[in-house]
This record gives sequence, C-alpha cells and structure tokens, in this order.
Amino acid sequence: MKRIPHSLLRLPSMLAHVLGIPLFLLFFVLIYLPEWMINLLNMDADRWIFNLLMVTCIVLGVLGASRIPITCVRSSLREFSWLRYTLLCVGEVILMSVFVALYLTVSRNALLGGVVTSYFTTLGWSAAMVGSIVIFPYLLLNFVFAILERHEQQQSEDELIRLHDNAQQLKLVVASSAVVYIEADANYLIIKYTEGERLKEYQLRNSMKSLEPQLHKHGIIRCQRSFFVNPKHVTALRKDKEGLIIAELDIKNARTIPVSPNYYDNLSRLL
Repeated sequence: MKRIPHSLLRLPSMLAHVLGIPLFLLFFVLIYLPEWMINLLNMDADRWIFNLLMVTCIVLGVLGASRIPITCVRSSLREFSWLRYTLLCVGEVILMSVFVALYLTVSRNALLGGVVTSYFTTLGWSAAMVGSIVIFPYLLLNFVFAILERHEQQQSEDELIRLHDNAQQLKLVVASSAVVYIEADANYLIIKYTEGERLKEYQLRNSMKSLEPQLHKHGIIRCQRSFFVNPKHVTALRKDKEGLIIAELDIKNARTIPVSPNYYDNLSRLL
C-alpha cells in the first residue's frame, strides 16, 4: 500500500488541519446560512450562533486530540499508508459527529425540558452537517500537502550532482550543497564533500573541462586552474604572506583554496 506524503504528518499539516477545518466549518455556515443547519442549531431559542461556536470548538478538540499525538510520534511511523490515513480521517469525522450530536441533544433537551429529541436522530443530522462541510477542507489540505511534498522532492532531486567518469559511468551522487571543493590531480579529480560533520574524499577519473558545465549549473565554480570551489562554503577571501589570494572555508581542518585574479571578481560577487 502506497504511503502518504511525510508532509501530512508534520507540524504545518497538523496546524492546518486542527485550525483550518474548524474555521472552514464556522465560516461556511456563517456565509451560506444553510436553512436546515440553522434550524438544527437554533433549538427554537435563537441560539444558533452560540451553538455553532460550540460545534466549532468540538471539531477543534477532536482534531487536536487526534493530530497532535500523531505529529509528536511521526518519526516512529515508518509506513503510514493512504488506507490508514483515510481511516483516520473517517474516524475523526465520526467522532466529531458523535460529540456534536451529544452536545446538541443534551442542550436541546435541557433547554426545552424533557426528552424532546432522541440522540440517534440528532446523530444523523449531525453527521450530515459535519461530514458534508469538512470533506472539502480535508480534500483540499491533503491535495496541497501532497503537491508540496512532490515539489520538495523535485527540488531535492535537482540539487543532486551525478558525477560520471570519463567512460560515462556513474560513480558518485552527492548533494551540491555538500561539495566543498574539487581539485585536479593528474588524470583525476579529488572531490571533497561533507557527510554529516565529516569531510570525505572521492577520486574520480575525469577532467575539469568535462565537468565544468555541470558543476557551474549547481553553483560550483572554477577559482583557479586546478580548483573548483563551492561559494557556500567560502567564509573569506584574503591574501597570504606571499600576496596570493586564498579562500578560507567553513569546514574544520580544511585547507585553504588558491584563487586566481582572473576568477576573483566572479567568486567575490557570490559571497
């Protein structure tokens, strides 16, 4: 079973559901004033606005009790399928209807004296009212967060650099932001990149000229005849004791990178 987008279990999604769905219910009834819903909430005592606010609070409470725990333990939910998520949403709507019906039944009977309305009759109307309205924000929010996750995945995919050797065989896939610098060494390129807090190295048989268009596309630029550098990792440009320009990096124990005057202006503009 296909899993749901992880974005549906994160904090923004939780807040959007917990706050957005009750507000949608509230403003939908206030704007469109469906007659049968107003009659259900009115209780022959002109109390429909107060009861609408109470219904909104009940929906808010059910969603909070459901979504907040799931968001807190989302890291342990390795697989959350669409079936399970759909059952969760249906369960939330059922609980909303149950508690709304309980509130309306108790309130109406207390207001009018005696058992005027049965619980199960009110439950049917309550389910129709809640279900027919909240289905719209449910569908909209699920669609929006699914699209957002797809966009994030596409962005992550675009940020990956696929490095091939001179025989066009894929040798290394690394995030562009992780690449610190690349140094030419005879017929090889020494690629320095971060993995966690460690600086790692990979030796690739290829030429700088061959990879330059691909690296430039990902923001990694030539700074000297034998070096490419990622400007995101450059903290400063300065002259050493011999008057040569060097780039200092933000990686602990990393060497400084020589910068040729021809490439200085271009690199400095990107810092």
